[in-house]
Amino acid sequence: MAPKTTKVLSIQPLSDRVVVKPISVEEVSASGIIIPDTVKKEKAERGTVVATGPGRYDDGALVPMTVKKGDEVLFEQSYRDPIEIDGQEYYIFSEASILAIIPAK
Repeated sequence: MAPKTTKVLSIQPLSDRVVVKPISVEEVSASGIIIPDTVKKEKAERGTVVATGPGRYDDGALVPMTVKKGDEVLFEQSYRDPIEIDGQEYYIFSEASILAIIPAK
C-alpha cells in the first residue's frame, strides 16, 4: 500500500486573509424534503480553513490570526465569490468575515 501524500495548496493568502474550503451541508425540511445548497438562504456558510496569511498590522505591530489551518468555521454568506484551485472550489476573504470557530467533537 502506497503512503498517503498530503496535497499542498498552491496559493498563500496575504495579510489577514484566509482560504476556506466550503463544506456542503445537506438540509432536510420538516417534511423530509432535501433542500439543495443552491437555494438562496440568508444564513452563514460552513467551511474548513486550509491556509491563512500571517495576520494584520495595527499601529506597526503584527496581530496574529485567530483561526488556523484545519479549523471548521462559520462565515458570512455574502462572501461567496469562489475561486477554483486544482479543481477544488475555495473562498478567500478577510478573517473579520468569519463569525465563529466550530469546536471539534
